Amino acid sequence: MKLDIAHLMRPGTLTLPALPPLSVYVHLPWCLKKCPYCDFNSHEYRLPATSASFMRVEATPVALPEAAYLDAVCADIESSLSLVWGRPVHSIFIGGGTPSLFSPAGITRLISDLRARLPLVPDCEITLEANPGTFEKDRFHAYKQAGVTRLSVGVQSFNDRYLKAIGRVHDGAQARAAVQEAAQAFDTFNIDLMYALPHQSPEDLQQDLASALALQPSHLSVYHLTIEPNTLFAKHEPPGLPPEDQAYDMLDIITAHTAQQGLQRYEVSAFAKEGHRCWHNTNYWQFGDYLGVGAGAHSKISFAHRVCRMVRHREPGLYMQKAMTEDAVAQSHEVSRAELPFEFMLNALRLKEGVPLTAFMDRTGMSLSAIDRNLQLAQQRGLLLVDHARIQPTEKGFDFLSDLQALFLPESAS
Repeated sequence: MKLDIAHLMRPGTLTLPALPPLSVYVHLPWCLKKCPYCDFNSHEYRLPATSASFMRVEATPVALPEAAYLDAVCADIESSLSLVWGRPVHSIFIGGGTPSLFSPAGITRLISDLRARLPLVPDCEITLEANPGTFEKDRFHAYKQAGVTRLSVGVQSFNDRYLKAIGRVHDGAQARAAVQEAAQAFDTFNIDLMYALPHQSPEDLQQDLASALALQPSHLSVYHLTIEPNTLFAKHEPPGLPPEDQAYDMLDIITAHTAQQGLQRYEVSAFAKEGHRCWHNTNYWQFGDYLGVGAGAHSKISFAHRVCRMVRHREPGLYMQKAMTEDAVAQSHEVSRAELPFEFMLNALRLKEGVPLTAFMDRTGMSLSAIDRNLQLAQQRGLLLVDHARIQPTEKGFDFLSDLQALFLPESAS
């Protein structure tokens, strides 16, 4: 689908006073092994039969189509420039898949291609996701030299039993070594940790959390293991998943212990030390814009009179073929006025401190009167605080976030 920029710029029913901050997301879609809980657009990359075990990758496999894929991403960026022309880029997030399968030289090239085509702000945050299963000594230092400013390490657990239960390719020792290397290379690094794992008790979770906090991360992301459709776990649910009330207890443990270590919870799943919040993800939650390039990448782009969403072709081979002919976008649609309040609140209410009340008008181009009844209903149910300056979830609203967000669905205030 080739986008018509003149059509997107035409007059419409919305009027945005200014365009929001812009981020860029780059999707690198390959993994060593597809995790049974993962519903992301990731594709297992099998090493040649003559290669050694993939538990540790000493170099990017020769057969990985790194150069061809980066050619396609570069072409995708160039064909997208008219959508974001002249807008400064505040953050770049290189996700996957497993981006650390790509060589430092490949990441250097990717960041250079982005810098050559987009106006990055001087302090642009550049995050790279990395997995311990692709870790080798000094590899993370090379990513920093490539221009990465923030590393996110997908540990999930430091316990070998749980790592095996959720299908990870690394072990606890590799996880610790990878995080220690990240700490030496980066001022800001994140640990991804999962909880409510099969047969995991609150005491087991506390030990896993202690292992993570002992490594003194500047940022911690925690995720409840959920069974997503179209995953292996959806077809074959693992036994021993903790009940919901026990999972809530685990989250309370995480919140309490992270606070003791100076990590403040600023979003549902995110904890950070002062000055180390993830700018890129915060821009998502504040309903900022993002250009997504790479196989299956999603974009949200605002124009003067509309907000649009776009999705790239998912299958890597097809994406590479289409991107080289300026046809990387598989789907595009304009977000309707009826959908915008829910889309805004779905993101903004994830922030513990909420957002300025004016942000709704600035990011949607709509009047506050469009959500007045929804706001009143949320307040009446004790889920939301609203004053002249901000909207913010109450403690109850944060605990029952899905219920709060649902109040902004198009039919909820009728």
